[in-house]
Amino acid sequence: MKHPCESCGMPIDNGCYCTYCVDAQGNLQDFETRFERMVQWALREDTSLPRAQAEANTLAYMARMPAWAQHPRVIAAQTAS
Repeated sequence: MKHPCESCGMPIDNGCYCTYCVDAQGNLQDFETRFERMVQWALREDTSLPRAQAEANTLAYMARMPAWAQHPRVIAAQTAS
């Protein structure tokens, strides 16, 4: 049975994180790497989206992910909005 990656929400079969969210050793990527990749994905999906909005949307999404919910940058974004 599939369950969501705790970093990005992608459906996975086992483990906590999908292959897109881990490094070559299987460890969760650092926040900045994962954040930038998620922002880039959002910008590719909607080419009219301003980068600042893509970043805000990504931080809001990451706030719902167990891997990032307590990250200082995610918490700061929540308190600023």
